[in-house]
Amino acid sequence: MSNRQSKSIPGWSLEERDPKFIESFMPIWEWFYRNYFRVRTDGWENVPTEDQVLIVGSHNGGMAAPDMIMMMYDWFRRYGTERLVYGLMHPHIWKINSDIAKLGEKTGAIAAHPKAANAALKRGASVLVYPGGQYDLFRPYNQRYNINFAGNKGFIKLALRQEVPIIPAISVGAHETLIVLGDFYEIMKQFNNMGLPWLYNLDPGVFPIYLGLPWGLAIGPLPNIPFPVQISTRICKPIIFEKYGREASKNRDYVDDCYSLVCTEMQREMDKLAREVSIIRNS
Repeated sequence: MSNRQSKSIPGWSLEERDPKFIESFMPIWEWFYRNYFRVRTDGWENVPTEDQVLIVGSHNGGMAAPDMIMMMYDWFRRYGTERLVYGLMHPHIWKINSDIAKLGEKTGAIAAHPKAANAALKRGASVLVYPGGQYDLFRPYNQRYNINFAGNKGFIKLALRQEVPIIPAISVGAHETLIVLGDFYEIMKQFNNMGLPWLYNLDPGVFPIYLGLPWGLAIGPLPNIPFPVQISTRICKPIIFEKYGREASKNRDYVDDCYSLVCTEMQREMDKLAREVSIIRNS
């Protein structure tokens, strides 16, 4: 597929990112950062000042994903809007609401597809990815401190092929901005098999029931308004693998080992951050 053909696919163009548009949103994000979510953050010294990186995050807080937005704000205020960074966004967004997708593109969102991600890294940009996607966003409340990448290993292959370090990004608090009671996807899938269509004819992969604004009790992966819960974010030390390159990315066993390493390290950091936040809240 040629570059011209790639740019015609929604979400694949790297040219939609608009630094001035991002700057116009900074005062709004700052208000939420300082007043609504009262963000505590650390670890940004782990991001190299010039080299590109693959930031791998644990997704939280339903479709609003407030920790992701607060991390974006932290990046822009520390490194400026001109330093190239792209975030991978689920391709369904372009099908569900093209206007929201276009706004996302202006802030640097591209479709979560290997070719789009590879193109961004080849351009010299850093990339932000949340491998767990909707499974991570809507994991039940009692799993709020669990890393859940749902077995998605594409980000490992991406890091190996493009020879970039992985920098984990974790947070505590964002998954309390709504209370996910459970996932009833398997039940809804049975109804779908009986003829009940999915909304927009798109299989959501999850079907949560949660308590949150503005619905009270919400059924399905509906957008929400986050509760004003304090969010703590942490950028962890880079994870460097022993081998890189195209051959390493094709070695299934090696990819599995790298995936396990990342999950283990991120879970360890998540447990540590959760303990620290608990001590602060109880003090």
